Amino acid sequence: MPERIIKKIVYSVLVIWGVVTVIFFLFNVLPGDPAQMMLGQRSDMQTVELIREELGLNESLFKQYIRYLNDLSFFSFHNTENEHAFFYFSVEKYGKATRILRIGDTYALFFKQPYLGRSFQNNRGVGEMISEALPNSLILAFVAILIAFFIGNLAGVFAALKKDTWFDRLCIFISTLGMSLPSFFAAILIGWLFAYKLGRLTNLNLTGNLYEIDDLGRGVHLQLKNIILPAVTLGIRPLSVVVQLTRNSMLEVLSKDYIRTAYAKGLPKKRIIFRHAFRNSLSPVVTAISGWFAGMLAGVVFVEYIFGWKGLGYLIVNALNFYDLPVVLGCVLTIAVVFVIVNIFVDVIYVLLDPRLR
Repeated sequence: MPERIIKKIVYSVLVIWGVVTVIFFLFNVLPGDPAQMMLGQRSDMQTVELIREELGLNESLFKQYIRYLNDLSFFSFHNTENEHAFFYFSVEKYGKATRILRIGDTYALFFKQPYLGRSFQNNRGVGEMISEALPNSLILAFVAILIAFFIGNLAGVFAALKKDTWFDRLCIFISTLGMSLPSFFAAILIGWLFAYKLGRLTNLNLTGNLYEIDDLGRGVHLQLKNIILPAVTLGIRPLSVVVQLTRNSMLEVLSKDYIRTAYAKGLPKKRIIFRHAFRNSLSPVVTAISGWFAGMLAGVVFVEYIFGWKGLGYLIVNALNFYDLPVVLGCVLTIAVVFVIVNIFVDVIYVLLDPRLR
């Protein structure tokens, strides 16, 4: 198991490097000038060139790429010829850098925290912006996946036990409809119906965040109702997948010899279904849930923007509107890292769920 996890980590680092490389070069070959967008249409060329020089945009694309990787990694090379200027610069960017190896007279290898750069638009640190937005997206994805897991498993188990009945056919129909419904259309439809048309009955807001400042500005209040609509919208598709996976997996497990043996021994039906059959049918469900949880962070873009939920998706849309490359790169990298961590965690869960793997 440790060897498998180490291989997974090495593979994951390569995946993250590939994601960063593709996004970096993709954005730099697209038309558009971040310096021009920062200053507006009335800016003069001299000011634009100064901004480009300050941001390092006047360098070659390869140099910009190497500098970004150098900032992003835990280990980086730096010119220390002017040590006072370097350490002032390193503290501002990295917090604290520890020199671990000197290379020649002017260069050294340092251990530091990754640096994601600063936003082109507001000059804030990208890491700070992501640290504010990421918890909102994680909470939204976690609530959505809980809805999908519990309701989907419950419906899938009963659909398998009631095979070929009206309940089974209804579950299949609803889950098929849910899988074919795009997130952005579902968000518009659910928001229009439950927040606009039925707003007086549901008392739900179309837009809002988990914490809101009251109208009088007297403080920040927790608003749990604001998470209901985006979480339900985000959970529709994984819920549909879980229903069908649980149903099919349960039908397969219920046909196994050891289930028939358990019935022959006279074990209670509830114990056979929920302790033996359901537990052994969870492997494909865990695979789907893990993939959906990580994928939700990428899929929340439309949902968060429509419902005004200020998470990573909301941040990405605003950054794309202003061609803010550091923010987009930081958000995509964060999603990739979460995806990798979830995949490694799922490998450990497999071993705990399936004794045959042990």
